[in-house]
Amino acid sequence: MAKRARLIYNPTSGREEMRKRLPEVLQRLERGGYETSTHATIGEGDAMLAASQAVDRGFDLIIAAGGDGTLYEVVNGMGEKPNRPPVGILPLGTTNDFARALNIPRDWEDAVDLIVRGYTRPIDVGKVNQKYFINIAGGGSMTELTYEVPSKLKTMIGQLAYYVKGLEMLPRLRPIHMHLKSDEMEMNEEVMLFLITNSNSVGGFEKLAVDASLNDGLFDVIVLKKCNLPEFIKIATMALKGEHTNDPNVVYFQTRKLEISSPDYVQINLDGELGGTLPAVFTNLQSHIEIIVDESGLSTYKHQRRLGS
Repeated sequence: MAKRARLIYNPTSGREEMRKRLPEVLQRLERGGYETSTHATIGEGDAMLAASQAVDRGFDLIIAAGGDGTLYEVVNGMGEKPNRPPVGILPLGTTNDFARALNIPRDWEDAVDLIVRGYTRPIDVGKVNQKYFINIAGGGSMTELTYEVPSKLKTMIGQLAYYVKGLEMLPRLRPIHMHLKSDEMEMNEEVMLFLITNSNSVGGFEKLAVDASLNDGLFDVIVLKKCNLPEFIKIATMALKGEHTNDPNVVYFQTRKLEISSPDYVQINLDGELGGTLPAVFTNLQSHIEIIVDESGLSTYKHQRRLGS
């Protein structure tokens, strides 16, 4: 009997590739044994609602087609519902950090074939207040640049848009007083930003969280203390090589739960989307969602299994 898949896609994501490829994608899924219905998102929050309904309607698979923003909404729509189906990813957005961390191919045909093969891996999900994130949460003056990049610019020049905007904002960087508390540590001082990561791939930095594992039940936390502009540029350069954790202005640790508060107004960035403000409690939900991955990693991940087996 054919399995039922729900394909949730953002028609404006990336260079509108999904809209162009839809008939071929559906045909390929059909040949692979999936009866697939589609939902084209029409605005913010729509993918979240569609994913929630797909879980309630008992689909065997949910496919998120778009960038990190689409995947973020799908994860939030599934939340902590019982009987969450596995998630397949078609990384057709401007930024696909999480797909990159999982080595999911950018080529749509290869990505669909990977979904059809159906090898899954349980992935940790972060919960903050009543929202969820699958790759990264952050806060501080630096993280606000994500919201300031116009979507047209983002579509046209992709990842470069973030760096251009980031360079523009460097002179405006200011330290913010924060209180961070976990079982492992407590700090109460001025910081430039904090990053709570699930994977090692964040904003094009492949070695930002060197010890990150996607299903160890732990966040990797990076805190950048108060520093000046030359120090910041030096740390950013070190981060490209994964050497930033040796810098005295960088605090790096792992934890299952972290509380953060500030007397200032501090926005939270969840997977590149606005996720509310501090204070917040970040909790790791271990192995919370099954994601379809490349089976070549089968020997590496003991929890990986074949869908339906």
